[in-house]
Amino acid sequence: MGSVSVRAMALDPAAKAVMDMMEENGVSFAGIASMTAVELRNRMQLGDMPVEDVARTEDRVIAGPDGTELPIRIYWAEATDEARPVVVFFHGGGWVIGGIDSHDGQVREMVNRTGMVFVSVDYRLAPEAKFPAAAEDCYAATQWVAQNAADIGADAARLGVAGDSAGGNLAAVVAQMARDRGGPAIAHQLLVYPCCDMDSNAWPSQTENGFDYFLTKESMDWFYDQYADVADRDNPYASPIKADSLSGLPPACVITAEYDPLRDEGEAYGAALQEAGVACEVHRYDGMFHGFFGMTLAIPGAVAAQETAAAAAKAALSA
Repeated sequence: MGSVSVRAMALDPAAKAVMDMMEENGVSFAGIASMTAVELRNRMQLGDMPVEDVARTEDRVIAGPDGTELPIRIYWAEATDEARPVVVFFHGGGWVIGGIDSHDGQVREMVNRTGMVFVSVDYRLAPEAKFPAAAEDCYAATQWVAQNAADIGADAARLGVAGDSAGGNLAAVVAQMARDRGGPAIAHQLLVYPCCDMDSNAWPSQTENGFDYFLTKESMDWFYDQYADVADRDNPYASPIKADSLSGLPPACVITAEYDPLRDEGEAYGAALQEAGVACEVHRYDGMFHGFFGMTLAIPGAVAAQETAAAAAKAALSA
């Protein structure tokens, strides 16, 4: 692959239109190998987009690992005295870019689709804070939510984790940490095109989809370099598919995109969960590219994916 004509035949028309618009506005990973993290963050800034209303949001700062401060944003779908299921959300961005604000619209949509409390976590970014900083931040935030659920109108017995891309990696990792460290009890994990293996040469989709569809193989290798030293990349808290066992993990929903470099490893992780006896549904969205999940204003497939994800979360957490 390497031509626009191939992309035009492959991508969903709405997805192609969005990708073309992004390229025209310079939102791309071109030349990433010679860029610093700060330069990439500046390039990938998007303008303000319309967002859905929710009943209420509140920004807080909680205690992170080793005395650090950890910002979070709490979202409520409606005012109610009834304790609701709660989902701890970890944003994507290769562990280097993004934050609470970059994923605010996506989280609001999922809040409204599920009626649940969501807590979005502004974990430390690499390379300033390398592995395992982000994973430990996300685990600490999940512990805080479990311990303080009643204070935020949530039910700790119906606790889920969710994330997209690097955030999907962190959600899978937090589920493993919680199992390995004796809690908190997590009842569901939503993994949206997750990074599951920090070896871009291990999966055909990294090459098949690694050049023409926004996220590239080169950019993934760059993100790995920023986040984790080579010696750490086989650690299951960096590459969750490398865990010795996946048994005892919470039920999962895995969302993948057909034209995503991370497609194969996400689907392989879902299959490995199933083989380990974990209830897991895997949904591939044809014609979509990495990043589509939050683009509901322009891509109907994103609406369908969010509805699938919301249904899975409600089935697992609303009982």
